[in-house]
Amino acid sequence: MAKAAAVFEWQGKDRQGGKRKGEISALSISEAKNLLRRQGISANKVKKQQKSLFGGGKKINAADISVVTRQIATMLGAGVTLLQSIQMIAQGHGKPDMRKMLTAIGDDVSAGTPLSKALRKYPLQFDDLYCDLVHTGEQSGALELIFDRLATYKEKAEALKSKIKKAMFYPAAVLVVAFIVTTVLLIFVVPQFEEIFSSFGAELPAFTQFVLAISRGMQEYGLYIGMAVAGGIYLFIRAHRKSKNLRDNVDKLTLKIPVIGEILKKGAIARFTRTLSTTFSAGVPLIGALDSAAGASGNAVFRDAILYIKKEVAGGMQMNTAMRATNVFPDMVNQMVAIGEESGAVDEMLSKVATIYEAEVDDMVDGLTSLLEPMIMAVLGVVIGGLIVAMYLPIFQMGNVV
Repeated sequence: MAKAAAVFEWQGKDRQGGKRKGEISALSISEAKNLLRRQGISANKVKKQQKSLFGGGKKINAADISVVTRQIATMLGAGVTLLQSIQMIAQGHGKPDMRKMLTAIGDDVSAGTPLSKALRKYPLQFDDLYCDLVHTGEQSGALELIFDRLATYKEKAEALKSKIKKAMFYPAAVLVVAFIVTTVLLIFVVPQFEEIFSSFGAELPAFTQFVLAISRGMQEYGLYIGMAVAGGIYLFIRAHRKSKNLRDNVDKLTLKIPVIGEILKKGAIARFTRTLSTTFSAGVPLIGALDSAAGASGNAVFRDAILYIKKEVAGGMQMNTAMRATNVFPDMVNQMVAIGEESGAVDEMLSKVATIYEAEVDDMVDGLTSLLEPMIMAVLGVVIGGLIVAMYLPIFQMGNVV
């Protein structure tokens, strides 16, 4: 049985004397040193990478694919062959899973398999849109240009996704922390005050009695409430995965959330126009490009609207007319597409629309964050301050009596 390759961490100097470090796959330390020597690296420290106690390396994510796409585009532009580009990236990548996948893809390409076919073996990392564009590049002989467009598309998509996540994550994280702090106060701190109040022998203020009642309820039924909430969340997530109707309804409802819904709408429009621009400019027929854009929109409302546009365009209708009929896209988008169709530059117009909406999402997220910070601080102040006032109110009243 052939010995499996291992991952080695190394430190050394390049030909110019600069300090370098990284990781490399090899069968042994001596082979790792030989491989590094061929790359012009004088290694002074090479050791086998230790596996995590919790098992497995970091999973491959969309950001990794974006970076690799840009690396391939840059290397192809510098005159490096496709196979060499994949092999070089595989050797120097920091994630074992990524190295393994890229090495396997490189082996397939070396054996004569088209890159698009090799990529289709990994549908979780390379979706149909990605593979179709690579196939188009192979057929047209413009793989370098296609990878450059793919890299730009991926980078824009990741930046947009990051902005939308930021808008959703910040308030949710603060509210979760506020809930945890409030729960701790009600279960562990308020009961201490209740013991003190029991020795007063006087009637407590209504506000204090209300907080004490909530505290007793949390102590008696808190565990059951927590289990019910956790069970409800689990069942909802499970149903959300299995039920298309539920996912579609959730998508519709999220678009109606104040401010957040508007950000999601603009994000969906940006994804639609960016995807359609990238695929259409790469030579993919409009019908196929619309199919890819529908899947990339990220929202059921926009997906259904784009599929309707695809059906109408296939029947001979102009795209801007079909877009207006959906009542989903803003007038500015429809007008820009109409101008693009008249001038024969639809892909350029779509790219400009995507840039506009990506900038709007950016501005809205920054504005939302600035707006939410004082609001969340005010809510936290009212909740935590209210608990403190409720606990000290009887003590203040006793001081006034004395």
